Amino acid sequence: MNRIQLIEQLEGNKGQWDVIIIGGGATGLGAAVDAAARGYRTILFEQADFAKGTSSRSTKLVHGGVRYLQQGNIKLVMDALKERGIMKQNAPHLVKNQSFIVPNYKWWEGPYYGLGLKVYDWMSGSLGLGTSEWLSTEEVLQLAPTLDAEGLRGGVLYHDGQFDDARLAINLAQTAVEQGGVVLNYFKVTGLLKAQDKMAGVQVKDEISGKVYEVQGKVVINATGVFSDGVQQMDDPQKPLSISPSQGIHVVLNKEFLPGEAAIMIPHTDDGRVLFAVPWHQKIIVGTTDTSVDHISDEPLAQEDEIQFILEHAARYLTKDPSRADVKSIFAGLRPLVKSTARKTAEISRDHSIIVSDSGLVSILGGKWTTYRKMAADVINIAAVQGALAYQEPVTKELAIHGAQPTSDYSTADYYYGTDKVGVDALIANKPELGALLHPDLPYTRATIIWAVQQEMCMTIEDALSRRTRALLLDAKAAIAAAPVVAQLMAAEMKQGPEWVEQQLATFNAVAKAYLPL
Repeated sequence: MNRIQLIEQLEGNKGQWDVIIIGGGATGLGAAVDAAARGYRTILFEQADFAKGTSSRSTKLVHGGVRYLQQGNIKLVMDALKERGIMKQNAPHLVKNQSFIVPNYKWWEGPYYGLGLKVYDWMSGSLGLGTSEWLSTEEVLQLAPTLDAEGLRGGVLYHDGQFDDARLAINLAQTAVEQGGVVLNYFKVTGLLKAQDKMAGVQVKDEISGKVYEVQGKVVINATGVFSDGVQQMDDPQKPLSISPSQGIHVVLNKEFLPGEAAIMIPHTDDGRVLFAVPWHQKIIVGTTDTSVDHISDEPLAQEDEIQFILEHAARYLTKDPSRADVKSIFAGLRPLVKSTARKTAEISRDHSIIVSDSGLVSILGGKWTTYRKMAADVINIAAVQGALAYQEPVTKELAIHGAQPTSDYSTADYYYGTDKVGVDALIANKPELGALLHPDLPYTRATIIWAVQQEMCMTIEDALSRRTRALLLDAKAAIAAAPVVAQLMAAEMKQGPEWVEQQLATFNAVAKAYLPL
């Protein structure tokens, strides 16, 4: 996947594209894969990096949603459980079976959650990941020895999926290109083109070169998540707002706080949300919050009360109370929830909606990572009609994602490369010094940075340390310390000079400060 070559395809195209997609997160990339795989001439523009926003800041779960089952949203849970199985099947290098424990501290919790999770198993059907089971107090503590034992009455174990969100986004971009599509990061849509008041394309600016393009297309899809209203109002300035953004934050701790392989799910917190403590890349992710926000930012900031909320709730269930000093990183993301009459954002449905404006702009709103493939199929079905494209059946149900390879060991830092791992290893074989770690507290080698630049359209230090590797999310202090090494590696590979290095380091450090547990 080479940005220069993809720009050449953009510039070499003399006619209309069948499908133009705005937004390079889970929804947009899924739509690009779906459209390109059907044979439609497809191009996607992302104003920053792929998965820069919400799509790289999730709880890293591929799940039906136990909370949605409690809310009675059976259709969403059924769809998500089906899609969970398809994701595991099509991206086995990224999606793993994760066991979860629901600890019981009240007499009624065992039968209540146990029976509910049996229903969850049944709804999974043939795509289930394992059968739930009741555990004794001793069995719970054997699997999760750092759980608070006082008052513990046993628990319920169930299975769900876990993945690496940003890495799946990169692999989806690569898959779209392999299917004949064009995907471009750092291409900002600055205007919509119309002919006789009907959508005819987009005006875009290459944020790196500064060059502006007018791109003609039969249908334009707005898949920009929390930024959707901005694109809709670009089309119609009178369009009412359709997104209720909600912020969720996560705190990352060392593995010692939950040393086993099982995750913990606390089914009810003070704000009505589910709280997870999940092993991920040899750390523990604890989250999440649900805070209504008014301001939409590409770098949302964790609020002090959100951080305290997570630390206080974690302390209720763990033998060792985590403090600010124990936090390795804090990251925040915004959920693009569709506006609702619900009083709290936690109550708003995670279903997706598709809106077609009078001009023909197709906007897809809401949704969640787990259902990205179904969302993509739905929006391309509608876009095909809107753009008068010859209808083709979606083929993504059995389409392997780039890198797909059965994986049994998810403990290594490079497991998520799948079939690409041989390429990364070859870089080290040819140049052994690339096998050195970026930092003693990070599991990534210098080769991963070279590979990211050569094969994964990595354009900035932040791309490298936040999404091509997950260093910034795992240990913000170590990522900041590693940044100068990354800058030099990237500058040499991209033929950039000292000014680029200086500017990149300043930009990255400004972003990374927000991840530090100050």
